Amino acid sequence: MEVFQSPSHYIIVNNDSALWWSRTDGGPEITNESDRFLLLVRQKTLVGRIPPGHQVFTVSKVVAIHLSEEEPQDLEFEERQKEKLTRRLLEELLKIFTDTNSFYFSSSYDLTSSLQRQCTLGKQNLPLLQQVDDRFFWNKYMMKDVIELQDPRVNDWVTPIIQGFVAIELIMLSDAAGWDKRSRLPELFLQGGCSDSFLIALISRRSRHRAGMRYKCRGVDSKGHASIYVETEQIVYCRGHTTALVLVRGSLPVIWSQPGYRYNPLPVLNKNETETQAAFKAHFDDQLKNYNKQVIINLVKQGGPEKIVGDAFLRHVLLYNSADLTYVSFDFHEHCHGMKFENVKLLTEGIAHIINDMKWFWIAQGKVISRQLGTVRVNCIDCLDRTNVVQAAIAYDILENQLKALEALSQGSSLPYGSKRAIQVMWADNGDAISRRYAGTNAMKGDLIRTGERNIAGVLKDGYTSANRYYLNCFLDSYRQAVTDAMQGIPVKDDLHTVYFKEESTTAFIKSQTQLPSCEVDAIIEHYREILIPSNEQFLDGWHLKVHDPSLKCATVKDLDVLLMVTNRACHLA
Repeated sequence: MEVFQSPSHYIIVNNDSALWWSRTDGGPEITNESDRFLLLVRQKTLVGRIPPGHQVFTVSKVVAIHLSEEEPQDLEFEERQKEKLTRRLLEELLKIFTDTNSFYFSSSYDLTSSLQRQCTLGKQNLPLLQQVDDRFFWNKYMMKDVIELQDPRVNDWVTPIIQGFVAIELIMLSDAAGWDKRSRLPELFLQGGCSDSFLIALISRRSRHRAGMRYKCRGVDSKGHASIYVETEQIVYCRGHTTALVLVRGSLPVIWSQPGYRYNPLPVLNKNETETQAAFKAHFDDQLKNYNKQVIINLVKQGGPEKIVGDAFLRHVLLYNSADLTYVSFDFHEHCHGMKFENVKLLTEGIAHIINDMKWFWIAQGKVISRQLGTVRVNCIDCLDRTNVVQAAIAYDILENQLKALEALSQGSSLPYGSKRAIQVMWADNGDAISRRYAGTNAMKGDLIRTGERNIAGVLKDGYTSANRYYLNCFLDSYRQAVTDAMQGIPVKDDLHTVYFKEESTTAFIKSQTQLPSCEVDAIIEHYREILIPSNEQFLDGWHLKVHDPSLKCATVKDLDVLLMVTNRACHLA
């Protein structure tokens, strides 16, 4: 094991495995002259402080230092290509840190654990390393050489890191002028000022198990680990009281996939009912162990391609037959067709009594007043866009209930517009952060969460986002999946050499295409017809067009796919 002194506070050393260090003193100077590389966390940014003063940081810049810059001249062609592939993977590894700002750490606060879990474990006075929630300890594999030493001194060398999202804001309870500026000053709150305010923290923790990219990782594995599994906690500090709400999201917990490179690949069930039920049971056994009870909100379409996995999900819920599971199906596209997203209120109002019965965590002056007795598990197909809309709506309703219970809001009243908007922006940023790590783009329907309204500009932006996701899936996700797997010690699944060698020829092939296949055009038009066309308009026909757009910086091809759809009342572009 090689140890190097870092000029900054944090260092990653790549040898047979990577190690994260959090120590500034000691260690020899860099003397290794091999062609191995170092990854140094050169910069950290303070996100905010969670009372009673825990500082939370995000990794904001990572650089690669190659200890031997010159490539050997006597390598054969295949070896040179292998070297290029290694560099290509390193580029993707750096982008995980530099393009998304999705890694967070604190040396004094356990970001991996919910507040309720921390209060339970805190009585045992365990070191931070021994308190962590293993599911969200993202650098565990990279620290395994140190952890396996079983030496108490290791506790001072390991800083658990989460991947996800952290935001801390000061929110005003009144329409005081300048709320938008003061909301960025939690220090004022900690100093005892702003009695007409509350501090809110939003923390999302992405599971390190079955982590991956959108079409590369679906459903659950044999151990019950669901892909795109994220625990989101909304913590509120107000008038000496602390409340917390935990929500989770995760892929439909059956064994399924969406193979191929179509614009919208058809979902496929990969195992028989017996094998799938074993994985399903493992998943929900773990869920009930961690959360006691669970309300499942399934947002997939009850018709079309999504129906096959939605039906399988319900069938396995019935086979599991647990009184601790409550299953709710809400066809998001059916209820919100024609941009009627206010209909999400039908869902939140319909399950309000169930969620309220599960309560939330509430502590004041070290005394626990109530505990959260269960949580809500939300999913759609991707667990990104629809899921974030519903989670944000549920969290906001609970937030107002919490403030009323603390007598910070009077019964029948609600937060002022500016304060509500600030919270909506937090949730929209949360959705974007999760989506960037899973699909490579910001979340769709972000305008709905940020403003509470949906407009044509937002729909067109979502069309661009969807096309961008398609491009990323075809060209980049194999590399990103390989890097994510490597961080967790999982063997690379795809033949990356084949992907890399064919990249140029594939790009040339795409450039030579003037039109998508007719079956793809039909699928895309049908998809956007459901999203874009209002229910009071009659759809007549749709066409696929090409528009040259120099502004597409991240795409290899500068021709933008545009859909023209005509109804009896209007022309729609997506």
